[in-house]
Formats: sequence, structure tokens, C-alpha cells
Amino acid sequence: MELTPTLSYPVRQLLPFPEKPKTQAMKLFAKHNNVFPGFGPTMGYTLLYLSLVVLIPLSALVFKTAGLSWAEFLGAVAAPRVLASYRVTFGAALAAAGINAVFGVLVAWVLVRYPFPGKRLVDALVDLPFALPTAVAGITLATVYSANGWVGRYLEPHGIKVAFTPLGIIIAMTFIGLPFVVRTVQPVIEELDAEIEEAAACLGANRWQTFRRVLFPLFTPSVLTGFALAFARGVGEYGSIIFIAGNMPMVSEITPLIIITKLEQYDYQGATAVATVMLVASFAMLLAINLLQKWSRRYAD
Repeated sequence: MELTPTLSYPVRQLLPFPEKPKTQAMKLFAKHNNVFPGFGPTMGYTLLYLSLVVLIPLSALVFKTAGLSWAEFLGAVAAPRVLASYRVTFGAALAAAGINAVFGVLVAWVLVRYPFPGKRLVDALVDLPFALPTAVAGITLATVYSANGWVGRYLEPHGIKVAFTPLGIIIAMTFIGLPFVVRTVQPVIEELDAEIEEAAACLGANRWQTFRRVLFPLFTPSVLTGFALAFARGVGEYGSIIFIAGNMPMVSEITPLIIITKLEQYDYQGATAVATVMLVASFAMLLAINLLQKWSRRYAD
């Protein structure tokens, strides 16, 4: 009896088999392998949406400012009161972002590495500045840190005045900027392998050396990105600051309030001139954030 050899499954899998003919629907799906329209329509919708929401308003701002002469522009953006508002706004935003860069890392580390009762509640409270209306945050901070407030009553006898001072502005900016640092650093800490710390400990490194030389360089790009985001958020903040700042010219007046004041005085060209300076600063910060994110991705790879 003649035996016919049979092929095992792995061998048969290597032999060429005729490919099943593709149906018209399969060919159409292969050509357009996503549920969205093609590049042309989607790009058109994207440009239309961005033009209506972003480009046209910003272009109107620039064109309005272009109607000023160079002397008028400098007179509007370099007035002593406006320069003082720049110092207050950017200085307070820088200080608040620096505070968040330190304590935001600590908060993210605790939320990732330590189990404790109420952890989910604390994790949700970090996002509170995102959901809380800025005016509510400003009124609350002014009430808490006023001379007879819950916290201010204990600081006032020691000569520490928070409400209606530049220190109050820093606290308000710190409050609204904390989530940016925590949510930027937290995923990076979650991805860190505990074996890295164990290896450093086996090599004789103490906790501070392990953090400074091993762990911190790994999430430094994320810290810088969170710092830049918190700084940009603080520069553009208005609602939570005006209630606690005191709004005293040359002392605690922020640049967004300068713009609002000029609009109320019907000085539209002066308001657009100052707004243009803030727009240029925002673009510079946006460029810095994008470069930091690009560097962090390259650093991670």
C-alpha cells in the first residue's frame, strides 16, 4: 500500500498558497483605511476651524496694533505703569512655577509611590483648579488669606501680609499651576522601574544620591515641561488674581488687568498694543514648551 506523506502545520504554513481574491469593499477599505475623510476635506475643516477660532481674532489684534506708529506703540507698551505690570506678572509667574516645580514633584511622587487612605480623593483634588471657576478660586483665596481669614489671622501678627499684595498673586498662580506639574511628572514616575533604585542601593548610594543622580535626571525633562506650562498659565491668569491682588498700580497690578482697564477707558489701540506684547510672549513660551517636549521625547528614546 502506497503511503501519501502528510505535511505538518508549520511546514504547510511556509508553502505558498494562492491568495484569496479581495472584494471591492476590501479594496476600498485598504485604500481608505480610516473612518475619517481623506486628507483634503479634513485639512480644509481643520484650517477653517482654526481660522475662525484662532487665526482671525489674532490677526485682527495684530492689524489693530499695526495702525499705531512706532512711537505710539512704544508709548503704550513701555509706560511706567505697564512696565511695572510686566514685572509683577512675569515675576510672580516665574516664582509660582518654581514653587510648583519643587512641590509638584513631591506630590506626584507621593501619589505614585505611597499607598495611604484617601489617595483617590487627594489625586482628584489635584485637578480641582482645572474645574473650579477662577473667580471662585480668587474669592476663596482672598477670604482665607485676608487679615481676619483662616490662615491670614495667624500670619498677620508676624508681619506677613498675603492678601492684596504680590505675595497673594504668587499664591494664586501657584494654586492654578500645580496640576500642570503634577500631571506632567506623574506618568514618568509611574514608568520608573523600582529595580533602578534597588540597583543604586546595592552599589552603595544613599536615598539622596539615588534621587539626585539616578531618578531626577530621568524625569527632569518632564519637570521642565510642567514648569513651562505652569509659567504660561500664570502669565495669562486673570480671574483668580484680581480678587487677591489688590490691583494697586505699580505694586500689585497684573498685565491682563491693564488690558481690561484700557478697554474700559476706550483706549482700544493701547489695549491691543499691550495684548500684542503678551501674544508674542505667549508664542515664545509655546515654542519653548514644544522644544522641551521634543527634547523630552528624544531623551526618553
